[in-house]
Amino acid sequence: MTARRLQASPDDAADETPERSTGYVQSLDRGLAVIRAFDAEHAQLTLSDVARRTGLTRAAARRFLHTLVEIGYVEADGRLFSLRPRVLELGYAYLSSISLPELCRMHLQRLAAEVGESVSVSVLDGTEVVYVARVASNRIMSVDLGVGARLPAYATSMGRVLLAGLPEDEVDAHLGEMRPLTRYTLIDREDLLAELARVRSQGWALVDEELEEGLRSIAAPIRDRSGRVVAACNMSTAARRGPASALVSDLLPHLLATAAAISDDLSALR
Repeated sequence: MTARRLQASPDDAADETPERSTGYVQSLDRGLAVIRAFDAEHAQLTLSDVARRTGLTRAAARRFLHTLVEIGYVEADGRLFSLRPRVLELGYAYLSSISLPELCRMHLQRLAAEVGESVSVSVLDGTEVVYVARVASNRIMSVDLGVGARLPAYATSMGRVLLAGLPEDEVDAHLGEMRPLTRYTLIDREDLLAELARVRSQGWALVDEELEEGLRSIAAPIRDRSGRVVAACNMSTAARRGPASALVSDLLPHLLATAAAISDDLSALR
């Protein structure tokens, strides 16, 4: 990565650049240009290298480098300068400002393109899951879902992943009234707790026509840095497209990889 060249006069006066806004701070621009002068091919630079790659005078480059050394972003080893790990704070500040839906969007779009199915991310709110991100396929399903949609946690694959991620003594408070939504809906408490134990053990949940007949879904957990389940990612498909075993063998690996990638990104935020 080559830094944008800055035209500087010998006395470090204002450069001849297009007119800037009144809020423009030239010294900040130049300081960031010095940081950008370092890259994978130029991990160590001399003062002359920095001046050449940024277009700054040697005197100006020296002042910026010494300032960056003082605040911990650059280290000096004789004539050579290099970035210090603290410079990563600049990237983490951006990552920390990203919300979960924004963080998930690229991963969901890639997953939807790979599998050709609708994919979603939700979080647990009381007894329901709330959709916070979704990429729909072109296939028509009668369940019309979007961001903000709510579904009962007990009868959805994402809900079961989220319930399985809770401490066992907290699960009851998130079950609510369990009523049959289809002839296949699991509503017996002991049976559901046994299913949650299996989900917890295997790391994913499959719900086969329990929310709506003809609709099948599979979900995997999204975890934060501590390993806590904070969200769930799923894909939905029509039951007529094949047996449930095909969903597990063909699509689950893609889903698990996506959930892991989102978890990795989420872990980098703090």
